[in-house]
Amino acid sequence: MPSGLSKEELLRYSRHLLIPGVGVEGQLRLKNASVLMIGTGGLGCPAALYLAAAGVGRLGLIDPDTVDVSNLQRQILHGESWIGKPKLDSAENRLREINPHLRIDLHSVRFTPENALDLAEDYDVILDGCDNFPTRFLTNDTAFFLKKPLIYGAIHRFEGQSTVFAPHMGGPCYRCLLPDLPPPGSVPSCNEAGVLGVLPGVIGSLQAMEAIKLILGLGKPPLGKLTVYDALNSSFRTISLRRDPGCRLCGDTPEITGVSNPETLAPAYCDLPDDQMETITTSELRTRLGGDFQGLLIDVREPDEHAVASIPGARLIPLGTLQDHLSELPKDREILIHCKAGGRSARAVTLLLANGFTDVKNVGGGIDAWLGEE
Repeated sequence: MPSGLSKEELLRYSRHLLIPGVGVEGQLRLKNASVLMIGTGGLGCPAALYLAAAGVGRLGLIDPDTVDVSNLQRQILHGESWIGKPKLDSAENRLREINPHLRIDLHSVRFTPENALDLAEDYDVILDGCDNFPTRFLTNDTAFFLKKPLIYGAIHRFEGQSTVFAPHMGGPCYRCLLPDLPPPGSVPSCNEAGVLGVLPGVIGSLQAMEAIKLILGLGKPPLGKLTVYDALNSSFRTISLRRDPGCRLCGDTPEITGVSNPETLAPAYCDLPDDQMETITTSELRTRLGGDFQGLLIDVREPDEHAVASIPGARLIPLGTLQDHLSELPKDREILIHCKAGGRSARAVTLLLANGFTDVKNVGGGIDAWLGEE
């Protein structure tokens, strides 16, 4: 690993070198440090930019996806010229413009129980920029077994949160905050619920700050403190988190012995297997609605989503209220259910089937697919 700073680096990091507690020694710590980024999306983009600019010597990037035009509203590493191309290539290109001294490791794979320990073992810090619960459980469990700090972040519409999970440093783990995997479809992803584009910049920057503090050994990491940012009210608040003695991972009598477990092995997205539900395409839906359709089409999105775009003839019943409306729905007619992309509607189909409805079908691709055909 490098042992000194070049003349160019002394100039590049001159504002760091002026800070008491950082100086040349601190900058060398950053240069010798490594951070593994789980995802180069909304959170990973700003975090990676600031870690690169700060002089963290080695960044590992995990992301198998390609750049989509819908990413550009918030994923600031990527631009128009990279649409359809691997996110990792886009990220590497931009980060090398920020800092050519970086070592960048590209891992074009999904983070899974099979590869997690091997991928994370050689890094000092893990930064979670994922967008689904099974991967969050996996990053948590991986960090726990490798005794590495996990810098957590999450975003939803106008609110975000961040903290550091590190039981080996005396704090709780993610499972102390969320012991169980939420039911599929019960919590919409940002693809379904939306997120203000600036929000991940705020939370990703907080994550980068905590990584730098840990590397430098400055200040206090927020162990047992969840920072919650409310953009609409321009406020930050702190929620105290405690290590749960009954936690199945870091508690007094742990039950989880490895990164392969029911939470980490769960599907990352909430669509159910084809053999568990009937699905129709939006093209088939158009044909039915244009004919003598005697059934019921239900939209399980939220009212604000419905106000933006809707399928003619659909009855709006948000997923969270569907249980309360079951007695109003006919069991002797076909029921078709759609949402934004097919996730929440799959959950709704499961709910109806479990309550005695027999002729229920999911509209694959949801209103996104419907609008894409127009």
